[in-house]
Amino acid sequence: MTPSGAPKISFALVVYREQAYIRECISSILSQSYPDLEIVAVDDASPDHGPDILDELAAGDDRLKVVHLDERLGVGEARNRALELVNGDYVWFVETTDYLPQGALATVAERLDAAQPDVAVVDHTVITWTGSDKPSPCAEALAELDADATALHSIERPPLAELADVVWNKVVRRSYLTDLGVRFGQGGESELSLTYPVMLASDRLSALSRPCYLRRVPLNAVREAHVHGSPFDSFAQYDEVFAFAQDRGKAVARRRRFLLASMLRHYKSLLGQVPEDERRRFFHEMAASYRRHAAGQDARVPGRLLQLQSRLVARDWYHAFGALDAVAERRHAVLKRTQAWSARRQRRADKAARRAMLRYYEAQMREPVDENLAVFAAYWFRGYSCNPRAIYEKMRELVPGVRGVWVVEKDAVDTLPEGVPYVVAETREYYQTMARAKYLVNNVNFPNEIIKRPGSVHVQTHHGTPLKKMGLDLRTSPFSSTRLNFRKLVRRCERWDFSVSANVFSTEIWERVYPTDYESLEVGYPRNDALVNATDEDVRRARERVGVRPGQTAVLYAPTHREYHQGYVPVLDLARLADELGTDYVIMARTHYFYDVDAHLADLHRSGRILDVAGHASVEELCLAADVLVTDYSSIMFDYAVLDRPIVIHAPDWEVYRAMRGTYFDLMAEPPGTVARSENELVDAFCSGSAWGEQAESERAAFRRRFCSLEDGHAAERVVRRVWLQGAGTGPDAPPVVGTRPDAQARA
Repeated sequence: MTPSGAPKISFALVVYREQAYIRECISSILSQSYPDLEIVAVDDASPDHGPDILDELAAGDDRLKVVHLDERLGVGEARNRALELVNGDYVWFVETTDYLPQGALATVAERLDAAQPDVAVVDHTVITWTGSDKPSPCAEALAELDADATALHSIERPPLAELADVVWNKVVRRSYLTDLGVRFGQGGESELSLTYPVMLASDRLSALSRPCYLRRVPLNAVREAHVHGSPFDSFAQYDEVFAFAQDRGKAVARRRRFLLASMLRHYKSLLGQVPEDERRRFFHEMAASYRRHAAGQDARVPGRLLQLQSRLVARDWYHAFGALDAVAERRHAVLKRTQAWSARRQRRADKAARRAMLRYYEAQMREPVDENLAVFAAYWFRGYSCNPRAIYEKMRELVPGVRGVWVVEKDAVDTLPEGVPYVVAETREYYQTMARAKYLVNNVNFPNEIIKRPGSVHVQTHHGTPLKKMGLDLRTSPFSSTRLNFRKLVRRCERWDFSVSANVFSTEIWERVYPTDYESLEVGYPRNDALVNATDEDVRRARERVGVRPGQTAVLYAPTHREYHQGYVPVLDLARLADELGTDYVIMARTHYFYDVDAHLADLHRSGRILDVAGHASVEELCLAADVLVTDYSSIMFDYAVLDRPIVIHAPDWEVYRAMRGTYFDLMAEPPGTVARSENELVDAFCSGSAWGEQAESERAAFRRRFCSLEDGHAAERVVRRVWLQGAGTGPDAPPVVGTRPDAQARA
C-alpha cells in the first residue's frame, strides 16, 4: 500500500457478456508479483454467467470488488461508475477480453515511481485469433521515447497523438483525472472524451516501451451497436474534446493540430465499420466535423496521403475519397482471387472426379435453400449417434414437416436404423444435400469445402464436456500445436449459429477456444436424455443386447485416446483385472481395438468375462448396461455421472497426460469418485468396496452438481424449440431454453 493506505494501482473493468474471458483477464492481474492493487469490476447487467463468475472470483480474493447494476448503463457510464469507486493512486481501465503478461505490473509500478507521470502510455502486444504475437504499430517509436525512464513528454511527441483514442493502454493518475473533471461520454467511442483531454492537457506523459498489455479482439467479441453505441456517436465526442482544448487556454489549444490528424485517422477507420448504405451520410458528417474543427488554425496534417485525404474530406468529396481506397482494394481483391483460383486449381488437380463434384456443388449452391431440409452428421460421418441423433429424433417428433438426412461414410450405411434417410459422403447426393439444406447439425466440424449459405443454420453440438484442452488452447500443446491449422479451424467455426453446451463450465471454454459469433445453447447434452429418461426395462434390454449375464456386475472400461502415442498403447492389463475381479464381474472394453491379443485374453473374451464393445453403436446403451465405469481422462465420465453410479478413475500417467495434452482442472483433486494411480489400486477399489464407499459418493455428488445440473431429460427438446421453433413452447409448461447470447437470439 502507498502511504495514504490506498493501493498504488486500481483496475477498472466493465463486464457485459464475453463470459469466456473474464477469468483469464482478472486472474492475470491478481496473479501478478506486484500485489499493491485493487480491481473494481462493474457488472453492467450482463445477461450471461459473467455476474456469477465475478462473485466467485471475488470470494477468493478481497482485492476484487464487484458492483452489480440492475440495468445496463453502457460502457461509458459503467466506467464512470467504476471511476467513482476506485481508490488507487493510478487507475487503469482494461478490457474483458485482454490480459496482462506476468511481470507487467511490477514494470509499470517501477515506471510510475521513477517518473511520477500524469499518464503512462504502455506498449502492447496484439494476440491474433490464431494465437500468434504481433508487436504494436508504434513499438519502435515508443522505444525511442523510452530511452530515459524518467523522461516526460507531451502529445506533441509522435506517436503519442496516434495513441490517444483508446483507454486500455494508459495508466492515469487519479488526482489528475479529478482535477481535469473529465468523464467518459455516452454511446459509441465513449473513451474519447476522457483519453484525449488527459493527453492534451499534460506535459507529464511517460512512454513505456516494454509490452505490458496483451490485446486481443476475438471473433466473438461484443460489437453490437446497442451495446457499444454507433460510430456516428464519435462526432459528438470530438466536439467535446475540441471544446475542452479551447477552454484550457493557448498551451492546450495549440495542440489541436495533433488532435486534428488523429481525429482524421480515427474517422477513416470508423468509416470502414459503418454499414455500406450509411457510409455516405457518415462521410458527410465527418466532413462537417473536420471543417468545424480545422477552421481558424493550422490544419496541415502529416503525410502526403493524409494531406490529400484531408482536402477531399474538407470538400466533402466522398467518391474521390473512396477512389483512393478502391485502388488498394482492387489490388487486394485481384491477389485474393488469384490465390483462391490457384488453391482451387491445385485441389481440383488431385482427382478428376472430385473436380466434377465440386463443380456440381457450386451449381447446387445457386439453387434455392430448402427450408424443410436438415442435415445431420456425427464423428466425421461415422454413423448415427451422439447429440445429433438425439436432436434428430426429437425434431422428427416436434417438427415433422422438416426432412432430416444423415451423412455417413459408405461403410457406415449398414449401421443406420431402418427408415433413417441418408446420403453417402462425397457423392452427388451428398453435395446436393449439403448445398440445399437449411439446417446443418454436427458434433464436429463439416469439411473445409462446405460453404455456409445465407439463411442456413449451423448447429454445433460438440461431443463431450472438456477435461482436456481444446480448440485454440491447443496452440500451446507440445504435440497438437504442430499438427493443427488453427486458421482453418476458426474459419470452420465461423459457420456456427448455435453451440450446444452441457454446463456453465463448458460454455465458458467453448466461447473462448472457439471465439466466433454464435449463440450458446446451455441446455445439457441431448444424448444424455436417454440416460435420464431410461426405465428399468431399458436397462434390462441394454444389458441383454450387450451380452451381460444376469447377476453379473458390469464394468465399462472406456479409456481416452492419447494422440501422442503411436497407435494404441494399453495402460491397463485387462486380463489381470478380469482374473482379480472373478466370474461375478464382466468387463465391457471400449478401447480402439485389441492389440496382440494373447491366448488368455482371448479365452476370457470367448467365455464372456471380457466383452469387446468398441464397435457398439450406442455409448448411451453401454452406460445403461454398466454398473460401474472405469476410465482415465475420457469425457464419458461427465455423461456417466448423470446416472449417479460409481466411477473409478484409473490414472497411472496423469502427469504425462496433463503435460502433453493439457487439462482444464486437476482431476486428481476433483474426481467423480475413487482414484486409482496403479493397477493394484484399481483392483483394491473393487475388492475393498471403496468404489461404492461414502467418500466416493460424496465426490460424485460434488462432480454432478458442477457438471450435470442441467441434465433433466429435455435437452434435445430445448435445442429443437430454439433452432426450429424459435423458442416456441418455452413458457411455464415447457422446459426453458438457456441461451447465453440473448442479443444473438434477438437477431436470429
